[in-house]
Amino acid sequence: MNIIRNPKDVLSGLLFIALGLLFGWQTQDLPMGTAVRMGPGYFPLVLSGLLGLLGLIILINGLRFPGEMPSGIAWRAVLIITGAVVFFGFGVRPLGFLPALGISVFVSALASRLFTFRTALLNTAVMVVFAWAVFIKGLGLPLPLLGPWLGGY
Repeated sequence: MNIIRNPKDVLSGLLFIALGLLFGWQTQDLPMGTAVRMGPGYFPLVLSGLLGLLGLIILINGLRFPGEMPSGIAWRAVLIITGAVVFFGFGVRPLGFLPALGISVFVSALASRLFTFRTALLNTAVMVVFAWAVFIKGLGLPLPLLGPWLGGY
């Protein structure tokens, strides 16, 4: 009897577990702090634990429910999303947080075969407002909304 019923989910679950373990291992040298007074390693460790837990859930579902074999890698999507993340990293200082995020989210939408201009704009607007509310207003992070290229600072 074949124990793996959904190879795609099993592989995804194993990848998430491996990444969660790797990221959790990388936080060993950072001070953890407490839940009330978090250190710089606390939140990354919690996120890596959640990633590993999500991977375990996906892995178990891959063992329980039938599914399809992996069909290949969507290289176009991988390249577009990787490019958008790299653009955000390089663009956040000169452009500012909100423009770099907006462009990155919009470009990431191009990776989908179901891309529509309207949906991409709506997704971009929701993500920019959400990120502003969480990181700027909620957490009070001192991120410049507009960078020097757009008249900010």
